Amino acid sequence: MRSLSGSLFALVFIPTLSLSHSQPTQTPATDRWIDFPDVPGATTLVADLHTHTVFSDGHVWPRIRVEEALRDGLDALAVTEHLEYQPHRADIPHPDRNRALAETLSAAEGSNLLIVSGSEITREAPAGHMNAVFVKDSNTLLKLPPAADKITDTIEIYKAAHGWPADAAVKAATAQGAFVFWNHPYWTAQNPDGRAKLDPFHAALIRSKDLHGIEIANGEDYSEEAHQIAMGNNLVLIGVSDVHELIDWDYAPEQGGHRPVTLVFAKERSSASLREALFEGRTVVWFKNLLIGRERDLLPLLNASLTLDPKVSRYRNADVAEITLVNHSDAEFILDNTSAHTFMTESDLISVPAHGRKVLAVKLPKDGKAVDLSFIVRNTLLAPGKHATLSFSTTLPDPS
Repeated sequence: MRSLSGSLFALVFIPTLSLSHSQPTQTPATDRWIDFPDVPGATTLVADLHTHTVFSDGHVWPRIRVEEALRDGLDALAVTEHLEYQPHRADIPHPDRNRALAETLSAAEGSNLLIVSGSEITREAPAGHMNAVFVKDSNTLLKLPPAADKITDTIEIYKAAHGWPADAAVKAATAQGAFVFWNHPYWTAQNPDGRAKLDPFHAALIRSKDLHGIEIANGEDYSEEAHQIAMGNNLVLIGVSDVHELIDWDYAPEQGGHRPVTLVFAKERSSASLREALFEGRTVVWFKNLLIGRERDLLPLLNASLTLDPKVSRYRNADVAEITLVNHSDAEFILDNTSAHTFMTESDLISVPAHGRKVLAVKLPKDGKAVDLSFIVRNTLLAPGKHATLSFSTTLPDPS
């Protein structure tokens, strides 16, 4: 987390040619694209729904955020500014809280990037920070006293904004059809023990259906407690960069790093489908080398990402077969063998490189030609401490 963080977004679609995720209109560095396959019946959209620019407490212009998103192969980007905390206002005065959106849209013009507009509702604990996406007018989420235009001190304006209750601001957002999620609920600046806790304020918003999601991964952090809150309260799983500096500084993509993102399984590549899929909770979080999601959403992604090569060969005069696992994703899969088979050249713990292949020399049973492999996928989480499993079956050719 960096300084005050969080954001609120409303999604806007830029009409352009409908291109697939793997073919953005600008392709400056394809080796750093965040790339996952589509799943049956849905398109996998890669979204970062929490970033900042100089229009609040970030340190880059919106155009930089757009260029970074294009370099990372994102499908959707939200530049999401603090409504109440704007430390650069003396240098970049902008009473219109939709100004960052206008600059972002201008920067993205002609690209295939979906721009998500919105803002971050920013308060002290217990309300903390919440993002609302798909708001139509961010100005309606901020109310300042009449004399606020005479206040010059950033912190004094921030304090003055607290006169309007946070739950009223959230309800103003949902009245516009916004999707609202709770930002970094474990943030040590407001929770010194680093543990997310469901407080009465957020519990009431969940009951009134004004809070829809929760960040379980933000920047360098994953919160097991936030994950458990999500599972226990049917909140949508969200992962974000919350970037304030440069993506290259914070996540080192040239060294194989990547920003945390939310993979959203939408009916098509459009703003309406993205919004619909978020409200349906069809997401998986991609954080470092972890894929985190509910079974309904994670298993189809795993089955699309890791497949068997149909070509299987047997060792000559030996009960051993070479079976190849093919990885179609950015994840390096860490697999723990739980089947009855063992391998000639591997232990039970194997890895399949991102967009790579792994050949397994499988020792065969004396009877039958079927091979059934099963694995715990260690770089996944279905719930805190619970990993997904995958199974593969193939029939071997007759010995030559």
